[in-house]
Formats: sequence, structure tokens, C-alpha cells
Amino acid sequence: MSVQKEATQSLNINSFQKMKENNDKITCLTAYDYTSAKIIDNAGIDLILVGDSLGMVINGYNSTLPVTLDEVIYHTKSVKRAVERAFVVADMPFGTYQTNIDEAVNNAVRLVKETEVAAVKIEGGKEAAPLVEKLVSIGIGVMGHIGLKPQMINTMGGYKIFGKDGAESLIEDAKAIEEAGAFSIVLEGISSKSSTEITKNIHVPTIGIGAGNGCDGQILVFHDVFGLFTDFKPKFVKHYANVAEIINTAAKEYINDVKSGAFPDENHSFK
Repeated sequence: MSVQKEATQSLNINSFQKMKENNDKITCLTAYDYTSAKIIDNAGIDLILVGDSLGMVINGYNSTLPVTLDEVIYHTKSVKRAVERAFVVADMPFGTYQTNIDEAVNNAVRLVKETEVAAVKIEGGKEAAPLVEKLVSIGIGVMGHIGLKPQMINTMGGYKIFGKDGAESLIEDAKAIEEAGAFSIVLEGISSKSSTEITKNIHVPTIGIGAGNGCDGQILVFHDVFGLFTDFKPKFVKHYANVAEIINTAAKEYINDVKSGAFPDENHSFK
């Protein structure tokens, strides 16, 4: 009985520090709606990120840049209604925290108040440390994000791998975010060797995406993992199912049944 109670207990920020200390890998996925969040929460996922990746996999944008705070709030509310165990983090979208700290704090407070998440994610290294410190000081948990920062795609000149020439500057970024109070840091698009070095040099958990297996945990986009998003497949993504193909086959069967009059039949009609 006690084992079952522990398995359904909600996770919190302290849970991830203990997992790092115990060398217990942290499992993370994105989710953007009630149904998908409920499925992966029931499966036992540790952390759910309502990511600005919703811009591409939900709204069909070319990047994460057009995503608004209202969109993140809407989807986070849906996810929060489904989740019982996993820790939920919401992305701060582009333009909501880059201009000045006061505006960033106001946006983060609104996101937390309207969705009841305990933490937000922001991209940035040393330059983001003052904001991280401020948010933590007023009671908002922060997940950091260094390496490939999708919100900086226009100034990076495209997607590229970081840390090929060493991890020194990345370690400096990670330490600055850690010292500011972040409870974990996403490492995106970083060479495996550098990600391992970063993980060894900081005390908070690292969550990798396209960063090798030396991190304390891994995160992927829901629609990538289950083969729902077919526009492109990043090198670091592993398909654990091809749900798009299953849905396509089922949709064709439904279309054929409706056109032929086979559906609805007597078993699916009221007398």
C-alpha cells in the first residue's frame, strides 16, 4: 500500500535534485493538451514541459518566435488539468522576458497565477542570470536553457551544434544560471563530451535534448517521439511509435465506411 502511495505522489523541485544525487535519470516530454498530458503522466513521466515548440507542432509556425504568452497560458491550463504526478514547467515565449526585468517578472507572474505552474523555462546563459535570480526570489521556480537557443535563431544564423571546441563558456553559463537559483538546466544541441563536462561541473540537474547521454535527464517533443509530426525529423529524435501512420490508416477506413454507408451501422445507432 505504501509503495503505491509513493508512486502517485506529485513531484516537486526538490525531487529532481534528489534524482541527480541518486543517479536516477529524469524523464521529460512536452505536452500541450489534456489528453496527451494525461497519457504520459499515467505512464510515469517525471516532468512535462509546455514548450513554445507548440508553435510548430500545434500551430504550424516555421519557428517558435510567433508563439504568444496567451497561447502558452491556454495550453498550460489544459495540461495542468490532466496531471497528477509529473512536475509541469511552462516556457516563457520570445518577447516576454528579453526587454527588461520588470516586464519579464510581470509576464512570469501572470503565467504562474493563471496556470498554477510552479516553474517557468527561459533561454539564456550569463545574461539571463539576473532575471533568474529575481524570479526565484519572488517564488517562481526557473528551468534554465543553454546551448542551442531556438528563440535566438535569427542571430545564430541557423541551427548548429555547440561545444565542439570545448565546454568552458557553456560551463560558465551553466554555473551563472545555477548560482542564480535555477533548479535545472536544459542543454540543447551540445556535443556529448561538452554536455558531460557541464553536468559534472554543476550541482543542479541537466536535461539534454540533442546533447548525448551524459546529462541527468532527457527531454523530447511529444509529437516527435510518437511520430505525429512529419514535416522533419531531427537527428537526435527516436520514434517510439508511428502514430501518424496509424491515424492515417484509420482515417481512410472511416472515410470508406461513411462513403459506402457501412458506418454508422445498427450497433452504432440509437433505436
